[in-house]
Amino acid sequence: MPLKIFSRLRSIVQAPLLAVATGCASVAAETAPAAPLNVVILYTDDWRHDTLGCAGNPVVLTPRIDALAREGLRFTNSFVTTSICGVSRATLLTGQWMARHGNRAFEMFRTPWSETYPGQLRERGYWVGHVGKWHNGQFPAERYDFGRGTITPMRHWLKQPDGTEIHVTRKNENDAMEFLRRRPADRPFCLTVAFVATHAEDQHPKQFLPQPESMALYRDVTVPVPRTATEEHFRRLPPFLANDRNEGRNRWKWRFDTPEKYQEYMKNYYRLATEADAACGRLVDELRRQGVLDRTLIIFTSDNGYFHGEHGLADKWYPHEESIRVPLIVRDPRLPAARRGATEAAFALNVDLAPTILGAAGIPVPRGMQGADLAAVYSTGAPAHWRNEFFYEHGVIRSVDFIPASEALVRKDWKYMFWPDHGREQLFHLAADPGEERDLAAAPAHAAVLAEMRARFREVKTAAGAPL
Repeated sequence: MPLKIFSRLRSIVQAPLLAVATGCASVAAETAPAAPLNVVILYTDDWRHDTLGCAGNPVVLTPRIDALAREGLRFTNSFVTTSICGVSRATLLTGQWMARHGNRAFEMFRTPWSETYPGQLRERGYWVGHVGKWHNGQFPAERYDFGRGTITPMRHWLKQPDGTEIHVTRKNENDAMEFLRRRPADRPFCLTVAFVATHAEDQHPKQFLPQPESMALYRDVTVPVPRTATEEHFRRLPPFLANDRNEGRNRWKWRFDTPEKYQEYMKNYYRLATEADAACGRLVDELRRQGVLDRTLIIFTSDNGYFHGEHGLADKWYPHEESIRVPLIVRDPRLPAARRGATEAAFALNVDLAPTILGAAGIPVPRGMQGADLAAVYSTGAPAHWRNEFFYEHGVIRSVDFIPASEALVRKDWKYMFWPDHGREQLFHLAADPGEERDLAAAPAHAAVLAEMRARFREVKTAAGAPL
């Protein structure tokens, strides 16, 4: 992006219009506070790993989240174990793979509430709140001290009791502010802010509906089109994906099927992201104003990644990097000074977040949780026994033509995909082919790798609790 355009955009983002302050405070303490930490989870929707300025995105402006990365630590290999809204949220709450918690799309998970992180925290005296998107059946308001949960369908503009409309990002922010200002001062707290942004309003022809004051953002920018966003790459997919019955292709037609539409919809997607960034910044400012910022663990992440046209697809679901890789930033007062502003390449999964939250509160992790406390990684670096691979799973949605089931064994250098509805294997050498363009499953030269990963895939699948 030309420097003058970037400078102009930055001036817009920093204007009072969005009230984005870019100053950052240092993390005060290097050692664990005597009392359990407060916890704030900033949980966005459909943000892939590079929807951040600090992750190298050449367009999107996220100065407040970038500031969190400078004060904390950013994981560069953070993944979800199932890339869809409801399942990923159930995994966040339970610290479990889909195979164990049982939410395969939109229903309530079967894990006892007492074994979730909000259940554990509330039982031990935390003031616990949830605002924003829920997507796990009916919102259980009675389980929270403060609940402003919403269920589908997602809307970007909401009717208020007085008849006026409010943008959903503003509503999410206002509800979170209400929690922070009403909470008891003598109790530790945990707040999950589940932003709807940047999820599309699927039933609206424009899909992404930012606030009017954001429309000056990105006006003079051309959003780069991914190199793999071509018809040729779409035709390289297995035939059960490379057809017009595939929902990923349907949504590509909604959003990206002309160059003009691609620019319009991607700019609005990024506008929604910058609005959420501003809201995150104001919540951090409120923690600072209340004097609790340096007694609070802040986690920023997303429920799944997102295709921006790669492989001729839109949305998520499938085991490709764009779909399963998400941002993750942890700002922890216990973080050593030498680790602040650093990046960490060890695998971090969404099953790890619940154990990490409980660890910050000094609460033993329930035996049913399958993840691990990330503090063991971000405090000094990944221990020798830390994972070097993981199992990915996604169930069929509606029909095998609409969204087929998919599974994978993911490593940093190789990925084995399995499509159980079709008995199809794929193999990608990520070290040489990060865009996952060349399927090597049928290549004789890689038969040994395929056989080893196939066997290991069955082991990690069983360990996750999924039936063979």
